Amino acid sequence: MRLVRGAWKILVGIKDFLVLALMLLFFAGLFAALSYKPNKAAVTDGALVVALDGTLVEQPEEADPFANLGGGETMKQHRLRDVLRALETARTDGRVKAVVLDLDRFMGGYPAAVTEVADAIGQVRASGKKVLAYATGYTDDGYALAANASEIWVNPLGGTLIAGPGGTQLYYKGLMDKLGVNAHVYKVGKFKSAVEPYIRADMSPEARAANDALYGALFAQWREGVAKARPKARIADYLAQPDVVVAGSRGDIAASNLAYGLVDKVGDRLAFGKRVAEIAGAPAGKPAGSFKTIKLADWVVANPAPTGGDAIGVITVAGEIVDGKAGPGHAGGESVSSLLLRGLAEKKLKALVVRIDSPGGSAMASEQIRQAVLQAKAQGLPVVVSMGSLAASGGYWVATAGDAIFAEPSTITGSIGIFGVLPSFENSLAKIGVTTDGVRTTPLSGQPDLMGGINPVTDRILQAAIEAGYGRFVNLVAQSRKLTPQRVDEIGQGRVWIGGVAHQLKLVDRFGGIDDAIAEAARRAKLDPAKVHAVYLEKGPSAWMQFAASVIGGGDKDEDEDWADQPAGADLYGRIALERRALLGQALGDARRLALGGSVQMRCLECMGMGPAMMRADDKSLLDLLIARIGL
Repeated sequence: MRLVRGAWKILVGIKDFLVLALMLLFFAGLFAALSYKPNKAAVTDGALVVALDGTLVEQPEEADPFANLGGGETMKQHRLRDVLRALETARTDGRVKAVVLDLDRFMGGYPAAVTEVADAIGQVRASGKKVLAYATGYTDDGYALAANASEIWVNPLGGTLIAGPGGTQLYYKGLMDKLGVNAHVYKVGKFKSAVEPYIRADMSPEARAANDALYGALFAQWREGVAKARPKARIADYLAQPDVVVAGSRGDIAASNLAYGLVDKVGDRLAFGKRVAEIAGAPAGKPAGSFKTIKLADWVVANPAPTGGDAIGVITVAGEIVDGKAGPGHAGGESVSSLLLRGLAEKKLKALVVRIDSPGGSAMASEQIRQAVLQAKAQGLPVVVSMGSLAASGGYWVATAGDAIFAEPSTITGSIGIFGVLPSFENSLAKIGVTTDGVRTTPLSGQPDLMGGINPVTDRILQAAIEAGYGRFVNLVAQSRKLTPQRVDEIGQGRVWIGGVAHQLKLVDRFGGIDDAIAEAARRAKLDPAKVHAVYLEKGPSAWMQFAASVIGGGDKDEDEDWADQPAGADLYGRIALERRALLGQALGDARRLALGGSVQMRCLECMGMGPAMMRADDKSLLDLLIARIGL
């Protein structure tokens, strides 16, 4: 017994020690989290490395710092305005000897955002400062950026194939028929294609015609931008017969890129690093291929935006518009309106700019945000709308509150339409022998009945409500754009327009970016645009999330990691694998929207396919589970 009691005391002592150690670690971590501050590292002479590992977005989502614990790699999101400011300040700063574009893991962005960055790169090059781009293989978006560089390098085992916009869209009608799921669709607008995946097995003629026009215009702008940046490149020949071109180089894609002038040099990361070192200098004691670097994050922190003068508020409506609260990267109706109303009360703003980068979403949330914007006008503040890459459907609904609308030529906008989708499962249940029955006192008792079926009375009521919502949408646009409702209905119908055409249709007023919109807001407030500064009304990441990300990983590349030591990007087959993963993620998102969509929707399907994959966190979690099961 003494032996047992002694062993028990030892076990209890070990337990107490472990509990105490864990408590000390917890409180130490909590203290560190609460006191965590971003590292403002000193910037020295060297090459500014703009490593766009991931996607280019208007407002990054709050990353899950624990996502990397499973061994996978999370896709980063780079804030557009940070990249633009870094390039703008690097152009005239003598400490920056060159700009390096590391596009090995760049997964793209929407056309307007990519064009803005490409123009900023071109301005750095035009200033006489060297800009060097490197990738194993460039995507269309990556090449649009690289084309503006002084030198374009590609890995000899990689290469670039230009795909152009477009591709396949998933349609679920055949699967839903097999499962017995009925999709009850209520919509207005012959071009409102967001519902087509649930009611058709292919694209409607109207949607095909609209997409042909949209994608054709966007690709024409891409080709024009590339041709302007690299007039000697034989882009047209390369696009016309890519198989013949590659076969002519005996399957060596990189060699064909060089022969047709798409790239300037073929070399690996080591050779590229040595080239940059010739310009920016090589650090002492580092491996071959290393060069003096300035990290993008450090440069952004060291070059903050101006804060002098009067304050112009900027509220961002980025990502899918959803009901309730949502974090950065998703426009929660309650979250965005709360940020705006609090900013109007506390920030002493002189004007407001509404920055929209959204394919739309919930009609209720869109109206909630619009009402908050109207509070700014009620206070006498000028309101200017700045459209980013997207401002369609619910995004355009919000834009109707502005006094003036700015857009880029490649902004995707319009999609003035409205819809709702409700699934019912009476046929699915019948397949397994389950039926429904009950007592009803009115035609609406128990309706909409998702298990027993939606009756014709309910169908007619819901369709009438959708038509009334579309009528309100049309009237909002007519009043704000000074058009007749009949004219708005003609250019509405759920059709998506490129910014250049939208300007001709009077859906937007002027071309320009966020800085142009801020300057216009200042002028409308009778202020000198040179003496104002932007106050972004947004919630930053919590200290705890920043601390957890810094401890667990997923932040910027290791401070001590040399250029030549970094792993190579994906080759052609690796890119295909990433696209396959994104397609599966899209299917999961579509299934979630059908099953869980709880409100009338104003969403643009075309917008979702024109940029990087857009998935909610719960879609990503389910995708990871499926991949683990099927071995993708």
